[in-house]
Amino acid sequence: MPQAYDQNNVFAKILRGEIPCKKVHETQHSLAFHDINPLAPIHVLVIPKGAYVDFDDFSAKASAEEKADYIAAIGETARIVGADADGYRLLSNCGKNANQEVPHLHVHIFGGRQLGRMLKKDGE
Repeated sequence: MPQAYDQNNVFAKILRGEIPCKKVHETQHSLAFHDINPLAPIHVLVIPKGAYVDFDDFSAKASAEEKADYIAAIGETARIVGADADGYRLLSNCGKNANQEVPHLHVHIFGGRQLGRMLKKDGE
């Protein structure tokens, strides 16, 4: 069963201006900002401004305009922070088994160093 959107999640509070963020890029439908606990030299989050729990929710319910804006905002944000120079990783956890921590769709942009394998193989 899909998770209901929590209007009090940290990203909803950022969008309402209740919690500050270090903004990188903003469009009509998207907001990008630096992660407060970066895991790489470049670690930026890109979120849609709409109330979407995860990628599954967004892909099923967002308008074509929101989808196009969000994809473009992710690419533009990667270029703004210079992640495109040496390569970067996009990560979006979706649901419990993926360890999604905030129930608002967000894509992490990681870069600025060698990031290693995506996942370890079983037994590693």
